[in-house]
Amino acid sequence: MKFLYLSVIFCFSVLCSLAQDFDDTDGFGNVSGQTDNKNFNKLRNDSTPHKEIPRGIRAWTVDRKFGDIRPAEVDTLPHLYMNSIFNTGLYGQYNTTGNNYTARQNRLFMDRPLTGQFLFTEPYSFICKSPDEIHFTNTLSPHTNVSYDNCGDKLNGEDHLGVWFAVNAGKRLGLGFDIDYSYARGYYSNQSTSHFRGTLMASYIGDRYQMHTVFSSYHQKVAENGGITNDEYILHPEIFTDKFATNEIPTVLESNWNRNNNTHFFLTHRYSVGFYRLERLSDEEIKAKQFAKESRQEHKEREAQEAEEKEEEAGELTLTPDKEDALAAVSDSLLADTMKRVYVPVTSFIHTLELDSYDRIYQAYDSPANYYQNTYFNSIDDNAYAGDSIYDQTKFFSIKNSLGIALLEGFNKYAKAGIKVFASHELRRFKMPEITQLYGFPTAVLANYNENSVSIGGQINKTQGNTLHYNLLAETWVAGEDFGQLKLNFETDINFRLWGDTVTLKAKAHFYRLHPTFYQRHYHSKHFWWDNDLSKETRTRIEGLFSYRKTNTRLRVAIEEIQNYTYFSTCYDAQDEKRTGVSAAINQYGDNLNILTAQLMQDFKLGPLHWENVVTYQNSSNKNILPLPALNVFTNLYLKFKIVNELAVELGADAFYFTEYEASDFCPQLNQFAVQENPASRVKLGGYPFVDVYANMHLKHARFFVMYSHVNAGQGNKNYFLVPHYPQNGSILRMGVSWNFFN
Repeated sequence: MKFLYLSVIFCFSVLCSLAQDFDDTDGFGNVSGQTDNKNFNKLRNDSTPHKEIPRGIRAWTVDRKFGDIRPAEVDTLPHLYMNSIFNTGLYGQYNTTGNNYTARQNRLFMDRPLTGQFLFTEPYSFICKSPDEIHFTNTLSPHTNVSYDNCGDKLNGEDHLGVWFAVNAGKRLGLGFDIDYSYARGYYSNQSTSHFRGTLMASYIGDRYQMHTVFSSYHQKVAENGGITNDEYILHPEIFTDKFATNEIPTVLESNWNRNNNTHFFLTHRYSVGFYRLERLSDEEIKAKQFAKESRQEHKEREAQEAEEKEEEAGELTLTPDKEDALAAVSDSLLADTMKRVYVPVTSFIHTLELDSYDRIYQAYDSPANYYQNTYFNSIDDNAYAGDSIYDQTKFFSIKNSLGIALLEGFNKYAKAGIKVFASHELRRFKMPEITQLYGFPTAVLANYNENSVSIGGQINKTQGNTLHYNLLAETWVAGEDFGQLKLNFETDINFRLWGDTVTLKAKAHFYRLHPTFYQRHYHSKHFWWDNDLSKETRTRIEGLFSYRKTNTRLRVAIEEIQNYTYFSTCYDAQDEKRTGVSAAINQYGDNLNILTAQLMQDFKLGPLHWENVVTYQNSSNKNILPLPALNVFTNLYLKFKIVNELAVELGADAFYFTEYEASDFCPQLNQFAVQENPASRVKLGGYPFVDVYANMHLKHARFFVMYSHVNAGQGNKNYFLVPHYPQNGSILRMGVSWNFFN
């Protein structure tokens, strides 16, 4: 199957390369913020003996509901490139189960997303990309990025290969693909991970019609070991008579896997009604247009003409009627060279379509004796998984259509804001086991469950200008399973000058009344089973952000109140290196839960010495229901310099640290992080710094690094767990490279 994907992608890239057509604009009338403006506007001139390949690319993402374009940066920045390979995050803010590319959970509650309909793949947020995270591009030449990083060997190492390609067929149609393969064997037993992602994307940016579409497919397989049987193998290895290598430490489970196959299709397009008007080109656009218009021969003729005109100006120049007509023609030509005809959309008709298909299997060939508290059936339909074997399967398919009408901002001086109204319909279909009697024994067969949901809403926003922006979005569900659900979002920012630089003040607020998702209300499997009657969850948040560029200071403060907080919990007994009576459930906390968060991002610079810091304080009003570390810190100290004025180097060390707390456990059978429910088996994590040393470099179109991660492993305090009973990897030498090609 993977070879089929690669073959399709290869053919697609060849056809796109043949279709490449360069023009004098990028489809937006703008130049790239990622590359040199001069290079971006220099187009290929086939009459020039030495052709220069134009290097320029513009990237953006789209709003998932309306398809509005949001400028973005291409993922080619060299800073912190070495941390981009970790699913612990750029700033080490995620808890993971040890191996790379495994499930993860953000320790910073204000950055956790809302629970989606298919919650089993959400912990793979490092691998999976939603449509509003996909980068669409407009490029002057085919642009390819190849990334590779690895560590270890064939027994325990990691390999990651990524290929990203973008091309334009004319100035309006952009095409591309993204292939990503991640494989980590694991330094501990029974924890290998394998993820394959293939994505095709296309965009068309016309005056009246715009379109963005994405097709992506994922294949994911993760071995689950349930953690090590005894934390003392890491905390106090000296108490054991034998010395264990990491792959020799006993684990709770073996021959257990989470498997996910999912496919997604996203399409958003619009047709706009409006009018044309003339606008002056920027200086860079004028230069680009002149460069594209003139060949070398035309340039010589223009020089000769200018010389002749200077000679005439030296004498007595009289204007004859013929010369007056010639000057008028020149004036019209200059007007054409300095002005552009711009289409101004007034009203847009918007349609968005999303198709999602998921197939999840939790599979096990054997389970320890008395490991599970409950067993609800022995086999599924014709699959002979009896006894301790497990083949838990669930499927999910959804189709969502949204229709909207937008009165767009800025079509005249009185239209200070844009207004949209919309309606959406979603059909959701689930497959899950139901118990039936077969030959006198309880047996499960996959049964269908259908849900429909209809919502309406509106938006008012202001995005133009430099001083004030705001966005108010409201959506309510008027029919179907989610009837009565409500979402209100508001955000605004104001920018003003202070002491020679720009200060940005941002504010966000939301009010949600959310119906728990299907799998929070219903889940059936061999050892976990619930059908809950849950109340709607209410969330209210206010958040503020202060940013001052001159001092590299950012301050975030957020306050949130949640009623009927919905969460997973897990319970088991841990004795004599065994786990027994494992269970998991969905719970709701009926009282109000309050969370306070304050985050300071402060960077310092002294010559070549740079020091970056992210310090976050959190407080949960009920730490048994929502455990959070009180303090979470990331720090990065490095020297930044150049070698022979070409090779840019960042040489330094970074670290992340958080205070002790009862971190969420991991339930592999559900692929979810869950609160530790049994007081007798609860453990605290934290109070341990994870330190990496690195050399991060950038040379022309390549960025690369050498890193010694977790350099302090085995020194002093050895509590290097991010999830209970799941130790992190020790000290590892890592290398990676990312190369851009323009051809």
